[in-house]
Amino acid sequence: MLEWIGAACFMILMAILWPVVKCFGAESHSTLLLPRRESKRSAERCDSKLEGQGESATVALICKPSALANYLLKHCMTFCKSLSIPKWNWRMSSSLQTVYGALWPFDCPVHFIRDHLQLSDDGLVALDWAVVGAAHHKRRRTSSNSTSPVLLIIPNSYGKITRNVLKLCEAALSHGYLPVIFNRRSQNGTPLCTVKLQQFGDPTDLREAVRYIRYRQPAGQIYAVSESTGSGLLLSYLGECGSSSYVTAAACLSPVFRCQSWFESGPTRPFNWALLLYQKICLSRYKTVLGELVHTDNLFSSCSLKAMEEALFCHSGSKGAMAEGAGSWEAYWERNDPLRDIDEVAIPVLCVCSQDDPIRGDDQATLPLELFESNPHFFLLLTAHGGHCGFSTSDEGPIVWSHQALLEFFRATTDFFAAEERAKLAARRRGVSGAGKTFRHRSVSTCKRLPVCSHNIHAIYNWQRSYTR
Repeated sequence: MLEWIGAACFMILMAILWPVVKCFGAESHSTLLLPRRESKRSAERCDSKLEGQGESATVALICKPSALANYLLKHCMTFCKSLSIPKWNWRMSSSLQTVYGALWPFDCPVHFIRDHLQLSDDGLVALDWAVVGAAHHKRRRTSSNSTSPVLLIIPNSYGKITRNVLKLCEAALSHGYLPVIFNRRSQNGTPLCTVKLQQFGDPTDLREAVRYIRYRQPAGQIYAVSESTGSGLLLSYLGECGSSSYVTAAACLSPVFRCQSWFESGPTRPFNWALLLYQKICLSRYKTVLGELVHTDNLFSSCSLKAMEEALFCHSGSKGAMAEGAGSWEAYWERNDPLRDIDEVAIPVLCVCSQDDPIRGDDQATLPLELFESNPHFFLLLTAHGGHCGFSTSDEGPIVWSHQALLEFFRATTDFFAAEERAKLAARRRGVSGAGKTFRHRSVSTCKRLPVCSHNIHAIYNWQRSYTR
């Protein structure tokens, strides 16, 4: 596996060396896409701090003006700090930034303790709890009454644990979080116990995993972070569950929003080839069992991401009734589009993106700016440079700029809503109705609504059904 990845990395580097030469003559300042009128006030406040600094990448916060937006700009220093990248530095290349964040070796001090979680249909997903140093020898991570917040990390949809994810686990641990990585069926060493793979935007497995985490850590708040195409799963989950998501706040690093068109057009050719090859290598382990579900000849001869997705989940490559929910390509995305229930999202969500993202594509065509300008729950932190899940800077410390931004976002949103709750409590004590303008935070962290899952959580998540190795 490592040899294949190394070969893929080498070929990608060879294919993208030309942007390094090109970027040497680039201008030292790139103009950010300005938000529309209603969000201009928030963005200008960040941009004004960058004038005259001569940095190579500025930052803009695009959102609907609100009390929370003003609070974030005041308390999140990273939001108003440019990415320090000299114009001659290799980090000006979006392709090298992307490869660096995904594949560059990293001597990670973080170790993982894995829980295999058996689901209601007898399938398995894996939860990898991050610990540091000698603590990884302990079987138990923390007591169930721990008040430490949990950081749920959803990697890309291909299951690759990147350098970016490992650095995020390290940063989260240093800030007092309990990081846990969600691994889908068959990914990252998770056994495939049922003839079923998780569709791109199907949050059923994630819903059960989140409820299990809440069951194990009832006293700690849950925050969620997704990387790259993994954001499709997180946004689908937040949209379907609404205020019963158990999640306090969420962040998406380099998300892909318009997923159907992304699969149809694909990223630039070297990255398209690398993603296709990596997925085929991972699925080849289950070629025999997948033969009961799909036509493996069509699957492994696929020349595009769309063809592979169709072979796995749509009628063109399915074997009759064995493919549950099989249908046309359009019907597949009606069920799996991450934005299908986006108006039901009830918590603050930060999306960190760069304009030069070579995976997502052109920002004007792939970023739904109208979502951030009209929905008070969504915030877009847009940079001129950073690649795809890269965001490396020349003066980078132990924490990546994007990770620092999302950790500050989580802290600020928590403090903001805690202050609002205190103000409401004080108003009630004074007999005031409190009908003033406030940010409508619809999240119910205790999940008072009836759970979406019909099964009994106590009957499923007991010592007989949660496997640990």
